[in-house]
Amino acid sequence: MNKKFLIAWLVMFVAYMACGIVVHGVILKDDYAATGLMRPEEEAQKLMHLMILAHVFLAGAFTWIYARGVENKPWLGQGLRFGLAVAFLAVIPIYTIYYVVQPTPGELAVKQIVFDTVCTLILGALVAFLYRGQSRA
Repeated sequence: MNKKFLIAWLVMFVAYMACGIVVHGVILKDDYAATGLMRPEEEAQKLMHLMILAHVFLAGAFTWIYARGVENKPWLGQGLRFGLAVAFLAVIPIYTIYYVVQPTPGELAVKQIVFDTVCTLILGALVAFLYRGQSRA
């Protein structure tokens, strides 16, 4: 691990948390409330340390995988392609599986997939920006 990686990990952690708050805590908040599937706010707050830990892992893995495969090519295209690959690997299958196994309304599942895919594209562009002009770590 070098300084650039650690800085990128921190930036990605903040960005991941921000995307999560905007998408799930603001945009989809009412949709979640209507399902009755989510924990009450007070109970969820008591578990926030686990949410933070999960985002530390997400940001670290996202940054590490990108850093291992970055090529000396235009950063934006690489970042968007990486974000899309991650969406196909994680976002789309996870929300599809959730839709199948729990009573999630179809409209909510589509919103989760769309909004989190957009976030993943933004995160891909951000990590690529942080690693622009570099080849593999």
